[in-house]
Amino acid sequence: MNHSKRHNDIIRLLQQDGTVTIADLAKRLDVSLETVRRDIKPLTTNGTVVKMHGAVALPSIVGEAPFEKRMRENSEAKKAIAVSLAATIRDGDSIMLDTGTTTSYLARELLGHRRLTVVTNSSDIARTLSTVNDNRVYMAGGELRSDNGAAFGISAIEFISHFTVGHAVISTGAIDATIGVMDYDLEEAEFARAVVAQGRRAIIVTDHTKFGRQGLVRVCEFSAVTDLFTDKAPPRDVAAALKTAGVTITLA
Repeated sequence: MNHSKRHNDIIRLLQQDGTVTIADLAKRLDVSLETVRRDIKPLTTNGTVVKMHGAVALPSIVGEAPFEKRMRENSEAKKAIAVSLAATIRDGDSIMLDTGTTTSYLARELLGHRRLTVVTNSSDIARTLSTVNDNRVYMAGGELRSDNGAAFGISAIEFISHFTVGHAVISTGAIDATIGVMDYDLEEAEFARAVVAQGRRAIIVTDHTKFGRQGLVRVCEFSAVTDLFTDKAPPRDVAAALKTAGVTITLA
């Protein structure tokens, strides 16, 4: 297929940013939503791009992209989510964080807090919050992954099982109305599941592009979660499932 210039521009933006919403594409290409949808249709038909709820991505990154690249994806939404959640955390609170781009943004927003007790498997989060503001930071041990600098496995899960915290926060790769919270990596899903169980508040932080997606591994049912912080309202089926489970939804 001979791609038009806009087709090439769409592919270039996806290579640069990973997942991009339809609305963002329209704005950046200076065209209408209908024009973008029309341009995307042949690209999805021939498998050049993959369409998700309100967004598109290249097939190679429908699974999670490398950590640094994911930090740039939907960064403004993730920052807004982090600001919203940080406002509910007080000086002296205890918080457990798994590794993820949105939780890393949250760690940066918590730099204004003091005397936090932080438990994490992320070297990025530990580095951000340790040695400042009289915080105490505990990091789960094990081999650190090269892509995100986080520890996983049995030793990491056993380590965090010794703590009970006020706020247990996980990021996630996918949220499905029927299956619940999902991820793409077995060890990451197992660790996130363990984190949720250790908090009086069990919190998911995710931008709206994860709604309506299915990951490879189930993390937990919605009933295991108390709060969801996101940037846009979930689609109707996801919102209904969350409401049934008693999850409080906060929009940044």
